[in-house]
Amino acid sequence: MRTYGRTWSGGAVGKGTPTWVEVDTDANGYNDSVWLTTLCQVILLNRGEAPFDANFGIPAQQSVIQQVFPDYYMSLTQQQFAPHFAALTLAKVHSPTPTYRINVTTQQGVTAQEYVPVPF
Repeated sequence: MRTYGRTWSGGAVGKGTPTWVEVDTDANGYNDSVWLTTLCQVILLNRGEAPFDANFGIPAQQSVIQQVFPDYYMSLTQQQFAPHFAALTLAKVHSPTPTYRINVTTQQGVTAQEYVPVPF
């Protein structure tokens, strides 16, 4: 399995030059890094922007205009990706901009935590 993820030379999402990085199934046949990368990319998508699935993405611009965090759509995203992990939570971070903390436990028991700002 393979996916691509964006990284930015400036460190923060949307800052600097984006570079695409390929993420593949690891040597032991586990797809956890592929699914985690895909999850992060889905959070960066606008709703309906995904070429293969219109149910992916977050309506970030509408959320900023309405000044309401996109919690409902983050909940849907969590439900869509939860079957690929032993445990998955997406939690809002107290911040003036929509930022979410991803806590994940892989099928092998490895835990990871990522912070993903929702771009607007």
